[in-house]
Amino acid sequence: MKKPTLKDYAKIIRPQNFEEILILAEKLKGKSVKMVNSTAVGGGVAEMLHRVIPLFNDLGLNVTWEVIKGSGAFFNVTKAFHNALHGKNTTISKEMLKVYEQTNEENAKNMTFDEDIILIHDPQPAALISAKAKSNAKWAWRCHIDTSQPNQQVWDFLTQYIDKYDASIFSAPSFAKELPIPQYMIYPAIDPFAEKNRELSKQEVESVLSKFKIKTDKPIVTQVSRFDYLKDPIGVFETYQLVKKHYDCQFIYAGGTASDDPEGNQVLNELRDRAEGEKDFHILLLPPFSDFDINALQRASAIVLQKSLREGFGLTVTEALWKARPVIATAVGGIPLQVINNFTGILVHSVEGAAYQIRYLLNNPEVAKRLGEFGREHVREKFLLTRNIRNYLLLFLALAHPNENVIEI
Repeated sequence: MKKPTLKDYAKIIRPQNFEEILILAEKLKGKSVKMVNSTAVGGGVAEMLHRVIPLFNDLGLNVTWEVIKGSGAFFNVTKAFHNALHGKNTTISKEMLKVYEQTNEENAKNMTFDEDIILIHDPQPAALISAKAKSNAKWAWRCHIDTSQPNQQVWDFLTQYIDKYDASIFSAPSFAKELPIPQYMIYPAIDPFAEKNRELSKQEVESVLSKFKIKTDKPIVTQVSRFDYLKDPIGVFETYQLVKKHYDCQFIYAGGTASDDPEGNQVLNELRDRAEGEKDFHILLLPPFSDFDINALQRASAIVLQKSLREGFGLTVTEALWKARPVIATAVGGIPLQVINNFTGILVHSVEGAAYQIRYLLNNPEVAKRLGEFGREHVREKFLLTRNIRNYLLLFLALAHPNENVIEI
């Protein structure tokens, strides 16, 4: 597939929005930016960076990306941090905090920070800010997870680092915290030309269903998620059980594991145990970069489900909306920014609620079709990669003009 150019995006978004991006980029031409996160594969952050960095460079910036290195013990700690920041009651020992600090110190020694702007993604590399004293860069910390009700011990520990940044970035207003530094809101976004989101032919969709031996004689309800307790895979299975009592359908739970998530295999095995013998509940363990398969599975679905218990933003929801699929999702995290209840999708709060709404849409396909159409237009306006780029460009300009109330561009 040919790599999309900036002009390709101009055909999808409004002309004035595209012109605005070009004007902002002209002001930043030649600026260097380093992105740092914890994994090159798995999860929405890595996926987004793969798509957005080449476009920044096409606009005349010099943007690079580095991934921190860590042991299994380190990623066990940061997974505990992840759960704790989502509000889970998690015990963090002094030894765990020491592993976290030492790993960041080792990474900081092996990295350089000579760029104009350093953008650190999520808690795993947050302590790299210790290198700021030897850098002339402006540093921003980007939080992609739901911090609306964090475990206070972990949040207090992390804020000793976050407070040292020049700016912080959150995905939704409810995630923002009391901090002594400026806070910005930038929605995550999807690339409409990515393999996961591009238009597919009927034959391409059918080829994927055939590969996984999924028949089309019954409506398909799909959730695409990592095998993670916070994605509530057991809740998805329980929803299937309730729906199946009244409507003959099939469910797909499709996802993979991430290198920085040591719980993935445990969650997968628990789900397999619960669903054993259920021929209409398909569990698909997908390898990294299964974007074509995910695209086809979502397009083949009568409904896309996102039964998360906590959620940073939920790019799988964005992807499904862009494909004009009716989405039923839990009202957590950044999902309500995307799913406007009974307009661009349906929000639920329980297994029973999800099952009821799935049955309703399966029995009312005209309502499902309308939700899907409105959802696609909502994504076009707010959640495509071009809007994300625009907002980052504005952030970079703001970092270059600290303490100014008005910035002329």
